[in-house]
Amino acid sequence: MTDTPNCWYFDFISPFAYLQWPKVRALMDEHAILPVPILLAAVLDTRGQKGPAEIPSKREFTYRHVLWQARQAGIPLRFPPKHPFNPLPALRLSIAASNRPEAIDAIFKWIWAEGRAGDSVEALEPVREALGLPAGVVDSAEVKAVLRNCTEIALTAGVFGVPTLALGNSLFWGNDAHAFAVAVLNDPALLQEPEMRRVAEMPVGVQRG
Repeated sequence: MTDTPNCWYFDFISPFAYLQWPKVRALMDEHAILPVPILLAAVLDTRGQKGPAEIPSKREFTYRHVLWQARQAGIPLRFPPKHPFNPLPALRLSIAASNRPEAIDAIFKWIWAEGRAGDSVEALEPVREALGLPAGVVDSAEVKAVLRNCTEIALTAGVFGVPTLALGNSLFWGNDAHAFAVAVLNDPALLQEPEMRRVAEMPVGVQRG
């Protein structure tokens, strides 16, 4: 790994980000990790990908899988009224609160533990008030610009989905990759093992048109 900052890229639209957040927050007690809210839709558009919820059979599987993961982890999870939903208000609220861990906690809890809507400024008013932020802050030009910049930073780093824990230049995508990321965080030489290096440089055998 390099001197590139360790970042956790997330979008409140992702229930898997909700599941990983407590583990990331625990890591932040011992390691420098910066939470970075990004717009997943912009990442998918840039990469030419569809989100899991945009493929009907994958949508059903994904929702059931994340519910099962939550139950296995003992984490309360209740889906919001609609999904996918517009996450921009929630992302901007996090930025307006300087991405403080307690703000991220509050937003995730509102949407994914309590199953409330997070798709409008009005829906998130109770959260904004609880965080002590002034009315209208979510719609400020500065906050919107920060979100665009965060998303561009993620794209430049190679991020293709959320949640992604970036340790230096190495990306670990998904809640289920968390243990792998922690192993590398504790022993960066793991990625330098011969087979790890070989698969990273493996030639592409065939490409679709």
